[in-house]
Amino acid sequence: MADDSSGGRRTKVERVMDQYGLEEWGERLEAEWIGDGTERTSLRDLATEFNQAVLRAAVREAGASVLDTDIDSLYRTLTDDDVSRSDAVRKRRELERSGVDIDDVRSDFVTHQTIYTYLTNVRDASLPEEDSEDRIERKKETVQRLAGRTQVITESTLDELRNAGELTDKDYEVFVDVRAICGQCGADYPIADLLDQGGCDCDETEPA
Repeated sequence: MADDSSGGRRTKVERVMDQYGLEEWGERLEAEWIGDGTERTSLRDLATEFNQAVLRAAVREAGASVLDTDIDSLYRTLTDDDVSRSDAVRKRRELERSGVDIDDVRSDFVTHQTIYTYLTNVRDASLPEEDSEDRIERKKETVQRLAGRTQVITESTLDELRNAGELTDKDYEVFVDVRAICGQCGADYPIADLLDQGGCDCDETEPA
């Protein structure tokens, strides 16, 4: 970990950790981002976890008692655009009555970019090298998730249009098949097969 005792300007994460007594979060953020023998946590999720810890510390400092599950719900109410304005206002008033200055607390929330700056510049952390096999498997999972989401959205769209009478009332099955065609030889591959074999092998095929 880098030593910040030289008087240089501190990052927002460092200042917030000092202010709310969250010094142990430095090591935790680094361990969860790198993986440290476990599944890695994304920077966005780390920012959410850290901000919830800030909110929890502020509530406790004000003398209020809030369960962890309540903190999760409270954080979503204060930050999620989908939450109704009336719910957000009600929660803010409850916090203010408890002695929490919610505007000050919200100003101390950090973004995932701020977390990244802290991890890389202050703790000198970096992600471990991925081997080729792990990277390919991760990319396959990404494509499969996107294909699955496309299928779900399409099925929902068909149901909506059918219920509205804008589509004939039939049973429809949706198939999403992601394929790739080699521009050189025209070979057609399911994307998973193409990734598994490392690309098209047409250059290796000897002419008849």
